[in-house]
Amino acid sequence: MICLNEAQTCALISHQLAYQAVKEAFIAASSDEATIFPVVNASGPQSDSMFSIKSASTATLVGWKTGTYWPGNHDRGIPCHGTTIFLLSPETGELVATVAASKVNAYRTAAADAVAVDYLARPDASVLTVFGTGHQAEYEVLAIATVRKLSRVIIVGRDEARRDQFITRLIVQGIPVVAGSAQYGCEQADIIVTATAAKAPLFQSHWVKPGTHISAMGADKNGKQELPVEIYPRAKLFCDYHSQSVVIGEYQHTSNTEIREIGAVITGRSPGRVSPEDITVFDSSGIAIQDLFVAKKLLNAQKVVVSP
Repeated sequence: MICLNEAQTCALISHQLAYQAVKEAFIAASSDEATIFPVVNASGPQSDSMFSIKSASTATLVGWKTGTYWPGNHDRGIPCHGTTIFLLSPETGELVATVAASKVNAYRTAAADAVAVDYLARPDASVLTVFGTGHQAEYEVLAIATVRKLSRVIIVGRDEARRDQFITRLIVQGIPVVAGSAQYGCEQADIIVTATAAKAPLFQSHWVKPGTHISAMGADKNGKQELPVEIYPRAKLFCDYHSQSVVIGEYQHTSNTEIREIGAVITGRSPGRVSPEDITVFDSSGIAIQDLFVAKKLLNAQKVVVSP
């Protein structure tokens, strides 16, 4: 059995590797190649702690991802989020690999956004507004910067101290960034990303201008919500995996049945953006097939590193 620890996977992961793996995973998810099973969400003994199990299989990849969130870890000086990917042999069911993927998970989640932006946002989209200043938001900005030339990034956050710290980190990495209100951010944006744990809309629909692309990254369980339902009649809707998105993703809050999977857009089987004036919305509920494809690429990269 192969075991990759957190240090190894941190050294191997990149936005480019994650993008390619997630793109391939989306294509598989929208075809007959993959089976994706319902998510299991559970709670730990600590207040607000939770863990989830997401599993999937193809002819060559079988396994699952466990994700944890223990908020009390912040006081212990260790990460609140944790991720491990397990791969089984498709022939025997034996455990063949474990991949520690806590940092990798942030790249994988951001890669889903980057793929969606690449295929759904206007080619000239350059102003990005991000709602959220937490663990995931920085990865979202850096991943999108690999597929669009960003002239300005607007950060919307409730905690001014965290927001300003986030802005400082982005400036150090050469990102042109400013703070802004929710209304200002929406009115200016070509791309809006929501990366929060919100349970109510973060902005009003009429603030969003025609031609905007929105990626909703936060909803992954019942009750979470980042977008106003009034945006849906104005927009073309897309997701990572339909049956999951309408149960635990952002689209649990709409009855609109015309929701297309991004994998079908990538392969040309479904239309994406048709007009520069289209508002496009992508819901990323996070699917296990992404984790399996990322783990496989990490294992292949590790073989290259250790080979003579």
